[in-house]
Amino acid sequence: MEGHVKQDRNANHTSRRDFIKSIFPLCAAGGLGFKAASDKAKSSVRFGVVTDLHYADRPAAGTRFYRDSLNKIKEAVDVMNRHMPDFLIELGDFKDQDVNPAEGRTLAYLRTIEGELRKFNGPAYHVLGNHDMDSLSKGQFLQNVTSSNIQSGSSYYSFDTRGFHFIVLDANFIAGGQAYDHGNYDWTDANIPEDELEWLRSDLAVASDPTVVFVHQLLDGVGEHYVKNAPQVRQVLERSQRVLAVFQGHQHRGQYTSINGIHYITMHAMVEGRRPENNSYSIVKVMPEGNLKITGFRKEESRNLQVPAANSWNVPKTGCPTTLFPRPAFLSSK
Repeated sequence: MEGHVKQDRNANHTSRRDFIKSIFPLCAAGGLGFKAASDKAKSSVRFGVVTDLHYADRPAAGTRFYRDSLNKIKEAVDVMNRHMPDFLIELGDFKDQDVNPAEGRTLAYLRTIEGELRKFNGPAYHVLGNHDMDSLSKGQFLQNVTSSNIQSGSSYYSFDTRGFHFIVLDANFIAGGQAYDHGNYDWTDANIPEDELEWLRSDLAVASDPTVVFVHQLLDGVGEHYVKNAPQVRQVLERSQRVLAVFQGHQHRGQYTSINGIHYITMHAMVEGRRPENNSYSIVKVMPEGNLKITGFRKEESRNLQVPAANSWNVPKTGCPTTLFPRPAFLSSK
């Protein structure tokens, strides 16, 4: 299984975890009378999103114009460099392959499209999609891309920006937990294995900031485009009381749902349609109170999404408050 990294966001993780464990019995017994308090970020954060470029130097097939993704990402990066979001992230299926694939040519497509993404003047991050392993291993893909300040070879990881926490997940595992590799998988069999789920629980347990999640395959339903154990993943996200939104790709037409107070936004695929009028990308602004403003370009839809009052990330519906007041010193803002 490919590696992951949990970034060192706070030198007091152990103390924080011990504190959280210590208060749960008191919460259950009603022994804490602390008032739930807001843990809002001090400022907004902005990030660019692209997905499903499927770049390859091959003829179009149906509605997929593989070669056009090269100029489409050039346009998107140029727009991002003018607007200067805090970072840029691509949500998977970054490259594709020939009808008769050859590993060397597939690697060349990956290096070409990565070269264009790297022209963004800021941090950039990658999410693994199923087509990223259609004639490569995860290791080969990850060795040829760079996610800023993330340990090389990490297929799932987290990072912090401007008082917000961001998590990248990898659902490219078959039901038995084996990683997708050189096309030896069924793309409808996408799963987040138990060790990654445990990492996710631990990461969210020590996160003190509102959180946004990125994944390729969908988490908000059932069907061939969805992660098979999506209900278990959603349960982890919901129990954290920190997750504002999940951004996903894979299903090319895009969609939006809201489940138990979490927004699930599926972005439009860049590969669909001839350039430039059918390009698709976004800049997302997350406000200090947790509201989201999505500015869509070309075919991508713009949205204004509010924090659901019934499930605000800073006031849990039941149980012990996620953030306590007065706030312990070692939980103070960085």
